[in-house]
Amino acid sequence: MGAPEPPPPGAPELSLPGAPEPRPRTVAALTGHTAAGVTDVAHRGASAYAPENTLAAFRLAKDKKADVFEFDVQESKDHKLVIMHDTTLTRTTNVEQVFPGRKSWKVSAFTLAEIKRLDAGSWFGKKFKGERVPTLDQVLSEMDGRGIGLLLEIKSPELYPGIEKRIAASLRGAPSWLRADPVERRLVVQSFDWGSVRRFHAELPKVPTGLIGTPKTADLPKLAAYADQINPPYADLTASYVKKVHAAKLDLQTWTIDDPAAMRKAIGLGVDGVISNRPDVLRRVLQESAARKAARKAAHKAA
Repeated sequence: MGAPEPPPPGAPELSLPGAPEPRPRTVAALTGHTAAGVTDVAHRGASAYAPENTLAAFRLAKDKKADVFEFDVQESKDHKLVIMHDTTLTRTTNVEQVFPGRKSWKVSAFTLAEIKRLDAGSWFGKKFKGERVPTLDQVLSEMDGRGIGLLLEIKSPELYPGIEKRIAASLRGAPSWLRADPVERRLVVQSFDWGSVRRFHAELPKVPTGLIGTPKTADLPKLAAYADQINPPYADLTASYVKKVHAAKLDLQTWTIDDPAAMRKAIGLGVDGVISNRPDVLRRVLQESAARKAARKAAHKAA
Protein backbone atom coordinates (compact mmCIF):
# COMPACT_ATOMS: atom_id res chain seq x y z
CA MET A 1 0.00 0.00 0.00
CA GLY A 2 0.97 3.64 -0.21
CA ALA A 3 1.93 6.01 2.58
CA PRO A 4 -0.52 6.38 5.50
CA GLU A 5 -3.47 8.64 4.80
CA PRO A 6 -4.71 11.34 7.23
CA PRO A 7 -6.38 10.25 9.79
CA PRO A 8 -23.52 -0.07 8.55
CA PRO A 9 -23.38 -3.07 6.89
CA GLY A 10 -26.99 -4.16 6.42
CA ALA A 11 -28.19 -0.94 4.82
CA PRO A 12 -30.65 -1.32 1.93
CA GLU A 13 -28.87 -2.22 -1.28
CA LEU A 14 -29.04 0.12 -4.22
CA SER A 15 -30.29 -1.07 -7.58
CA LEU A 16 -27.41 -1.42 -10.02
CA PRO A 17 -28.77 -2.52 -13.40
CA GLY A 18 -26.57 -4.64 -15.61
CA ALA A 19 -24.43 -6.01 -12.79
CA PRO A 20 -22.83 -9.41 -13.44
CA GLU A 21 -23.64 -12.37 -11.27
CA PRO A 22 -21.92 -11.54 -7.98
CA ARG A 23 -18.81 -13.42 -6.92
CA PRO A 24 -18.61 -14.62 -3.30
CA ARG A 25 -17.93 -11.94 -0.68
CA THR A 26 -14.47 -12.63 0.71
CA VAL A 27 -13.48 -10.59 3.74
CA ALA A 28 -15.86 -12.29 6.14
CA ALA A 29 -14.43 -15.65 5.10
CA LEU A 30 -10.83 -14.82 5.92
CA THR A 31 -9.24 -16.63 8.82
CA GLY A 32 -9.98 -15.13 12.23
CA HIS A 33 -12.62 -12.63 11.16
CA THR A 34 -13.36 -10.52 14.21
CA ALA A 35 -16.46 -10.47 16.36
CA ALA A 36 -16.93 -6.85 15.34
CA GLY A 37 -17.36 -7.98 11.74
CA VAL A 38 -14.24 -6.19 10.50
CA THR A 39 -10.97 -7.78 9.39
CA ASP A 40 -7.77 -6.60 11.12
CA VAL A 41 -5.09 -6.27 8.41
CA ALA A 42 -1.46 -5.60 9.36
CA HIS A 43 0.09 -3.17 6.84
CA ARG A 44 3.37 -4.65 5.54
CA GLY A 45 3.19 -6.81 8.64
CA ALA A 46 3.19 -5.23 12.08
CA SER A 47 5.26 -2.45 10.58
CA ALA A 48 5.00 -0.04 13.50
CA TYR A 49 7.02 -2.52 15.56
CA ALA A 50 9.26 -4.39 13.09
CA PRO A 51 10.88 -3.66 9.72
CA GLU A 52 8.19 -3.65 7.05
CA ASN A 53 7.81 -6.50 4.59
CA THR A 54 10.05 -8.88 6.53
CA LEU A 55 9.32 -12.24 8.09
CA ALA A 56 9.85 -10.61 11.49
CA ALA A 57 7.01 -8.17 10.76
CA PHE A 58 4.75 -10.94 9.46
CA ARG A 59 5.32 -13.17 12.50
CA LEU A 60 4.71 -10.22 14.79
CA ALA A 61 1.45 -9.46 12.97
CA LYS A 62 0.23 -12.89 14.02
CA ASP A 63 1.49 -12.39 17.57
CA LYS A 64 -0.46 -9.13 17.74
CA LYS A 65 -3.65 -10.92 16.68
CA ALA A 66 -4.01 -9.58 13.14
CA ASP A 67 -6.36 -11.59 10.93
CA VAL A 68 -4.38 -10.86 7.77
CA PHE A 69 -1.10 -9.21 6.81
CA GLU A 70 -0.56 -7.13 3.69
CA PHE A 71 2.69 -7.23 1.72
CA ASP A 72 4.15 -6.09 -1.62
CA VAL A 73 5.61 -8.27 -4.37
CA GLN A 74 8.17 -7.14 -6.97
CA GLU A 75 10.78 -8.90 -9.11
CA SER A 76 14.54 -9.18 -9.07
CA LYS A 77 16.69 -8.88 -12.19
CA ASP A 78 16.48 -12.64 -12.66
CA HIS A 79 12.67 -12.66 -12.29
CA LYS A 80 12.50 -13.96 -8.74
CA LEU A 81 9.58 -12.69 -6.67
CA VAL A 82 10.73 -10.63 -3.68
CA ILE A 83 8.90 -8.71 -0.96
CA MET A 84 9.57 -4.97 -1.19
CA HIS A 85 7.39 -1.86 -1.16
CA ASP A 86 9.61 0.75 -2.80
CA THR A 87 10.87 0.25 -6.35
CA THR A 88 14.37 1.01 -5.03
CA LEU A 89 16.23 -0.76 -2.22
CA THR A 90 17.71 2.29 -0.53
CA ARG A 91 15.15 3.13 2.16
CA THR A 92 14.84 -0.28 3.80
CA THR A 93 18.19 -2.00 3.13
CA ASN A 94 21.92 -1.28 3.22
CA VAL A 95 22.28 -1.67 -0.54
CA GLU A 96 24.39 1.49 -0.89
CA GLN A 97 26.98 0.09 1.51
CA VAL A 98 27.02 -3.44 0.08
CA PHE A 99 27.10 -2.32 -3.57
CA PRO A 100 28.65 1.18 -3.51
CA GLY A 101 29.62 1.22 -7.17
CA ARG A 102 26.21 0.50 -8.65
CA LYS A 103 24.50 3.12 -10.78
CA SER A 104 20.96 2.02 -9.96
CA TRP A 105 19.37 0.94 -6.70
CA LYS A 106 16.19 -0.37 -8.32
CA VAL A 107 14.90 -3.75 -7.20
CA SER A 108 14.94 -4.87 -10.84
CA ALA A 109 18.67 -4.08 -11.16
CA PHE A 110 19.72 -6.75 -8.64
CA THR A 111 19.66 -10.53 -8.81
CA LEU A 112 18.09 -12.53 -6.03
CA ALA A 113 21.53 -13.64 -4.86
CA GLU A 114 22.54 -9.99 -4.52
CA ILE A 115 19.33 -9.03 -2.73
CA LYS A 116 19.85 -11.88 -0.27
CA ARG A 117 23.10 -10.21 0.84
CA LEU A 118 21.25 -7.12 2.04
CA ASP A 119 20.31 -6.27 5.63
CA ALA A 120 16.63 -5.32 5.66
CA GLY A 121 16.34 -4.85 9.41
CA SER A 122 19.04 -2.55 10.80
CA TRP A 123 17.44 0.60 9.40
CA PHE A 124 14.52 -0.03 11.76
CA GLY A 125 16.40 -1.11 14.88
CA LYS A 126 19.55 -2.89 16.08
CA LYS A 127 17.66 -5.96 17.25
CA PHE A 128 16.55 -6.60 13.66
CA LYS A 129 20.09 -6.60 12.24
CA GLY A 130 20.47 -9.37 9.68
CA GLU A 131 16.80 -9.56 8.74
CA ARG A 132 16.64 -10.34 5.02
CA VAL A 133 14.38 -9.43 2.12
CA PRO A 134 12.12 -12.47 1.82
CA THR A 135 10.94 -14.12 -1.36
CA LEU A 136 7.29 -14.85 -2.04
CA ASP A 137 7.99 -18.57 -1.78
CA GLN A 138 9.53 -18.05 1.66
CA VAL A 139 6.48 -16.13 2.86
CA LEU A 140 4.07 -18.76 1.57
CA SER A 141 6.06 -21.50 3.29
CA GLU A 142 6.92 -19.72 6.54
CA MET A 143 3.44 -18.34 7.22
CA ASP A 144 1.46 -21.41 6.21
CA GLY A 145 -0.39 -23.00 9.10
CA ARG A 146 -0.08 -19.95 11.37
CA GLY A 147 -3.76 -19.04 11.20
CA ILE A 148 -3.30 -15.73 9.43
CA GLY A 149 -4.40 -14.64 5.96
CA LEU A 150 -2.47 -12.90 3.17
CA LEU A 151 -3.28 -9.69 1.30
CA LEU A 152 -0.76 -9.81 -1.55
CA GLU A 153 -0.18 -6.58 -3.46
CA ILE A 154 1.28 -6.71 -6.96
CA LYS A 155 3.57 -3.68 -6.79
CA SER A 156 4.40 -1.58 -9.87
CA PRO A 157 3.53 -4.37 -12.34
CA GLU A 158 4.30 -2.08 -15.27
CA LEU A 159 7.99 -2.61 -14.42
CA TYR A 160 7.69 -6.39 -14.52
CA PRO A 161 5.82 -7.65 -17.60
CA GLY A 162 4.36 -11.07 -16.90
CA ILE A 163 4.64 -10.82 -13.11
CA GLU A 164 1.04 -11.96 -12.72
CA LYS A 165 1.85 -15.32 -14.34
CA ARG A 166 4.87 -15.79 -12.10
CA ILE A 167 2.91 -14.95 -8.95
CA ALA A 168 0.22 -17.41 -10.02
CA ALA A 169 2.89 -20.08 -10.56
CA SER A 170 4.25 -19.54 -7.05
CA LEU A 171 0.77 -19.81 -5.59
CA ARG A 172 0.11 -23.02 -7.48
CA GLY A 173 3.26 -24.36 -5.85
CA ALA A 174 1.73 -23.65 -2.43
CA PRO A 175 -1.73 -25.20 -2.85
CA SER A 176 -2.73 -24.87 0.79
CA TRP A 177 -3.21 -21.15 0.10
CA LEU A 178 -5.61 -21.96 -2.76
CA ARG A 179 -8.35 -23.83 -0.95
CA ALA A 180 -11.48 -24.01 -3.07
CA ASP A 181 -13.95 -23.82 -0.18
CA PRO A 182 -14.84 -20.10 0.22
CA VAL A 183 -15.02 -20.55 3.99
CA GLU A 184 -11.33 -21.44 4.02
CA ARG A 185 -10.01 -18.81 1.63
CA ARG A 186 -7.05 -17.09 3.23
CA LEU A 187 -5.60 -15.15 0.30
CA VAL A 188 -6.55 -11.99 -1.59
CA VAL A 189 -4.46 -10.45 -4.40
CA GLN A 190 -4.72 -6.70 -5.02
CA SER A 191 -3.05 -3.87 -6.93
CA PHE A 192 -3.32 -0.19 -7.77
CA ASP A 193 -3.02 -1.38 -11.39
CA TRP A 194 -6.45 -2.76 -12.19
CA GLY A 195 -5.23 -4.22 -15.49
CA SER A 196 -2.78 -6.29 -13.49
CA VAL A 197 -5.62 -7.52 -11.28
CA ARG A 198 -7.57 -8.53 -14.38
CA ARG A 199 -4.53 -10.41 -15.74
CA PHE A 200 -4.04 -12.21 -12.45
CA HIS A 201 -7.74 -13.09 -12.32
CA ALA A 202 -7.38 -14.72 -15.74
CA GLU A 203 -4.61 -16.93 -14.30
CA LEU A 204 -6.34 -17.94 -11.04
CA PRO A 205 -10.01 -16.93 -11.27
CA LYS A 206 -10.95 -18.56 -7.96
CA VAL A 207 -8.52 -16.43 -5.94
CA PRO A 208 -10.27 -13.32 -4.54
CA THR A 209 -8.92 -10.01 -5.84
CA GLY A 210 -8.98 -6.38 -4.77
CA LEU A 211 -8.72 -3.04 -6.54
CA ILE A 212 -6.81 -0.38 -4.61
CA GLY A 213 -8.34 3.03 -5.13
CA THR A 214 -11.74 4.66 -5.31
CA PRO A 215 -13.47 3.78 -8.57
CA LYS A 216 -16.60 5.60 -9.65
CA THR A 217 -19.70 3.92 -8.32
CA ALA A 218 -21.10 3.67 -11.84
CA ASP A 219 -18.15 1.39 -12.71
CA LEU A 220 -18.61 -1.01 -9.81
CA PRO A 221 -20.87 -3.52 -11.61
CA LYS A 222 -18.37 -4.15 -14.40
CA LEU A 223 -15.43 -4.24 -11.97
CA ALA A 224 -17.25 -6.93 -9.98
CA ALA A 225 -16.71 -9.27 -12.93
CA TYR A 226 -13.08 -9.77 -11.84
CA ALA A 227 -12.76 -8.14 -8.41
CA ASP A 228 -14.08 -9.00 -4.97
CA GLN A 229 -12.88 -5.98 -3.00
CA ILE A 230 -12.64 -2.23 -3.45
CA ASN A 231 -9.87 -0.86 -1.20
CA PRO A 232 -9.91 2.96 -1.01
CA PRO A 233 -7.80 5.23 1.21
CA TYR A 234 -9.42 6.35 4.44
CA ALA A 235 -9.58 9.95 3.23
CA ASP A 236 -12.02 8.88 0.48
CA LEU A 237 -14.47 7.05 2.74
CA THR A 238 -18.11 8.07 3.02
CA ALA A 239 -21.10 6.10 4.26
CA SER A 240 -22.71 6.44 0.85
CA TYR A 241 -19.68 5.03 -0.95
CA VAL A 242 -19.45 2.04 1.39
CA LYS A 243 -23.14 1.25 0.84
CA LYS A 244 -22.77 1.43 -2.94
CA VAL A 245 -19.76 -0.90 -2.88
CA HIS A 246 -21.75 -3.38 -0.81
CA ALA A 247 -24.71 -3.02 -3.16
CA ALA A 248 -22.44 -4.23 -5.95
CA LYS A 249 -21.70 -7.35 -3.85
CA LEU A 250 -18.13 -6.20 -3.19
CA ASP A 251 -16.23 -5.92 0.08
CA LEU A 252 -14.38 -2.77 1.14
CA GLN A 253 -11.13 -2.50 3.07
CA THR A 254 -9.63 0.89 3.84
CA TRP A 255 -6.04 2.01 4.48
CA THR A 256 -3.90 3.04 6.35
CA ILE A 257 -5.31 3.92 9.79
CA ASP A 258 -3.29 4.05 13.02
CA ASP A 259 -5.42 6.50 15.03
CA PRO A 260 -8.10 4.83 17.21
CA ALA A 261 -10.64 7.60 16.58
CA ALA A 262 -10.26 7.18 12.83
CA MET A 263 -10.54 3.41 13.22
CA ARG A 264 -13.84 3.85 15.07
CA LYS A 265 -15.11 6.17 12.38
CA ALA A 266 -14.25 3.71 9.60
CA ILE A 267 -15.91 0.87 11.49
CA GLY A 268 -18.99 3.03 11.94
CA LEU A 269 -19.13 3.64 8.20
CA GLY A 270 -19.50 -0.11 7.66
CA VAL A 271 -16.13 -1.15 6.20
CA ASP A 272 -15.27 -4.84 6.01
CA GLY A 273 -11.60 -4.43 6.83
CA VAL A 274 -9.11 -1.88 8.15
CA ILE A 275 -5.43 -1.87 7.20
CA SER A 276 -3.14 -0.58 9.94
CA ASN A 277 0.53 -0.45 10.89
CA ARG A 278 -0.68 -1.11 14.46
CA PRO A 279 -2.84 -4.24 14.33
CA ASP A 280 -2.83 -4.53 18.12
CA VAL A 281 -4.41 -1.08 18.48
CA LEU A 282 -6.98 -1.98 15.85
CA ARG A 283 -7.70 -5.26 17.66
CA ARG A 284 -8.51 -3.39 20.87
CA VAL A 285 -10.78 -0.99 19.01
CA LEU A 286 -12.58 -3.90 17.35
CA GLN A 287 -13.03 -5.66 20.67
CA GLU A 288 -14.44 -2.49 22.21
CA SER A 289 -16.80 -2.09 19.24
CA ALA A 290 -18.00 -5.68 19.57
CA ALA A 291 -18.55 -5.24 23.31
CA ARG A 292 -20.61 -2.08 22.79
CA LYS A 293 -22.68 -3.81 20.14
CA ALA A 294 -23.33 -6.77 22.45
CA ALA A 295 -24.29 -4.44 25.30
CA ARG A 296 -26.76 -2.57 23.09
CA LYS A 297 -28.27 -5.85 21.93
CA ALA A 298 -28.64 -7.07 25.51
CA ALA A 299 -30.22 -3.78 26.59
CA HIS A 300 -32.66 -3.96 23.68
CA LYS A 301 -33.71 -7.49 24.66
CA ALA A 302 -34.16 -6.44 28.28
CA ALA A 303 -36.30 -3.43 27.37
